Amino acid sequence: MRYTVPAICLIALLPAASGAQTLQSTGTPADLPKIHVTSTSFANGAEQPRSVAFAACGGENISPQLSWSGAPAGTKSFALTELDRDAPARGGFWHWLVVNIPPSVTSLKAGATLPAGAVAGMTNHHLPGYQGPCPPVGGNPHHYIFTISALNVASLPAVTADSTGPAVQIAVRGHVIAQGTYTGTYAR
Repeated sequence: MRYTVPAICLIALLPAASGAQTLQSTGTPADLPKIHVTSTSFANGAEQPRSVAFAACGGENISPQLSWSGAPAGTKSFALTELDRDAPARGGFWHWLVVNIPPSVTSLKAGATLPAGAVAGMTNHHLPGYQGPCPPVGGNPHHYIFTISALNVASLPAVTADSTGPAVQIAVRGHVIAQGTYTGTYAR
């Protein structure tokens, strides 16, 4: 007799979320070369401006400016994610998922239009593209982790505008060759 495992069960077998969940890599995070990530929108570890917040939460939903450097030779594309690790949802709350960023692109302006060929996946707001912070009113500040991953492939054709955070994690598995993070907080 042959048994099959539903796809939803396979997702449940993925590693549980850690403090700073990042995309799956070709090595352990400690083994990976580091990408240096900066922003002119806010300092690393500091509070993000109100303009980046989700529109329904009083913000303007303007993505922050991000720059990165130090990608190794062999980088064929970048992936960018933003994860609220403090959200009560299992695995955190995905606010931005972008893959297929060309290797020649090493920064995005505030309110960025994505470069040609880049694909934005589906956030936990059930919308593709950037969806800013929207933590509960009166709670502690949430930590929003922006992760830039250098990939050894030029594109991930399996990732579409309907791809969720876990689907993007599966698509990049084994392709991350360097990674860097930048964290901003936000509270209402």
